[in-house]
Amino acid sequence: MEQNDSIKYWITISEYDLETAQAMLDSRRYLYVGFMCHQSIEKVLKAIYVKHNNEFPPRIHNLARLIEYTKLQSEIPGEHLEIIHELNPLNIMSRYPDQEFEIMNYLSYEYCVELIKKTERLYIWLKIKAM
Repeated sequence: MEQNDSIKYWITISEYDLETAQAMLDSRRYLYVGFMCHQSIEKVLKAIYVKHNNEFPPRIHNLARLIEYTKLQSEIPGEHLEIIHELNPLNIMSRYPDQEFEIMNYLSYEYCVELIKKTERLYIWLKIKAM
């Protein structure tokens, strides 16, 4: 796949995941709101990785590590770094059933609305870096 096509691919599925986060909020499936927000940011970071390295991104899910691989750690605003750290465990916890109930205790409609808003702001900032 050509570099521009690969970047477009990652951005397209990243946008789809962000829309899916909203659909999960609308259906009150709060555990998956966080998971899809994480997925959205992971994929736009992978678009940035492709832009800078012209190769398939590493098969990792750790957002902090992807920030390092994209060399954005020195320029990412603190508020965006905070959401990176907030989203990272939501990906891991949602994959393991024994932790589902623990995370579901603090996921509420209000929390998820704010999570999507913060994710959207981060997404816009990252998408500009990917273009």
